[in-house]
Amino acid sequence: MLNRKNKLLLMKIISLFSVVRGYNIPIIILAQYLSAIFILAPEIRALDILLDFNLFLIVFTSSLTIASGYIINNFYDSKKDLINRPNKSMLDRLVSQSTKLKVYFTLNFIVAFIAWFISWRAFLFFSVYIFLIWYYSHKIKRYPLIGNLTASFMAVLPFFAILLYYYTKLPLYEIESYKNQFMVIFSHATFLFLLLLIREMIKDLENIKGDLVDNYKTIPILYGEETSKKIISFLSLLTLFPVYILIEIYDVGYMDIYFYSCLIVLVFFLKYLWKSNTKAQFLLLHNVLKFLIVSGVFCIVLINPSVLWHGKKLLLSF
Repeated sequence: MLNRKNKLLLMKIISLFSVVRGYNIPIIILAQYLSAIFILAPEIRALDILLDFNLFLIVFTSSLTIASGYIINNFYDSKKDLINRPNKSMLDRLVSQSTKLKVYFTLNFIVAFIAWFISWRAFLFFSVYIFLIWYYSHKIKRYPLIGNLTASFMAVLPFFAILLYYYTKLPLYEIESYKNQFMVIFSHATFLFLLLLIREMIKDLENIKGDLVDNYKTIPILYGEETSKKIISFLSLLTLFPVYILIEIYDVGYMDIYFYSCLIVLVFFLKYLWKSNTKAQFLLLHNVLKFLIVSGVFCIVLINPSVLWHGKKLLLSF
């Protein structure tokens, strides 16, 4: 049996895990590695990617940066989260604001140190990324649309870090051929960006009460729920373009099953959206989008499932 002191320590660890959303970090790590193997560097053996120490450092620093971003976001949103997420907010408050800031600065220091070890480009990239996350939490997220766009953009930035890493490693004679692959990568990124942007818009509908209290100027607050729903519907239609490019123009293997499924789900998503007017309904829509995003991570494997079985790319290549 744990004594009171150990129980309190355990609760604070759980609280900090909740603040940094530790349950999201493994998914982000998996997404980065699968993206590197199947999308960003398909010509490189999977085993070489998994054993690439510099890539590991980039993924690790990305995870720490995202974790620190969740902390600073939690710090600034503590007031509205009491209304929007009362249960999570009470758990998060077991760790003091000063402790959160100490962990935040410690994580950022570690990120800067490791990034400098990788290269000056990595140091510059992560320095800008850290600043952008802070400025978003401090100022940008309070403004309509630009806050949503910035949040979605920051969510896909770690994948561009890996893209830039492999691009800078290419010999000059391969750079031209690599540019041809950019449209595939850009289409994947655009589809993910749109799903993330739709999710951010849904969150605004879900969190209207807390946003009003904390003086957030979101689209549903300034222009009404109907306008927000119209924008979400338009963004959902825009997903057709990257999906068409990936399925009809380029080869994404069996992942086309995932994209077709997403389009079907989005049809029912929009139908339900226009009937929704309560927090519980918007939360359900939010969870549907989270499911599409997370399942998309695992479905990356469908681009070339043979990678898992043939020695050409993975474990049997010893």
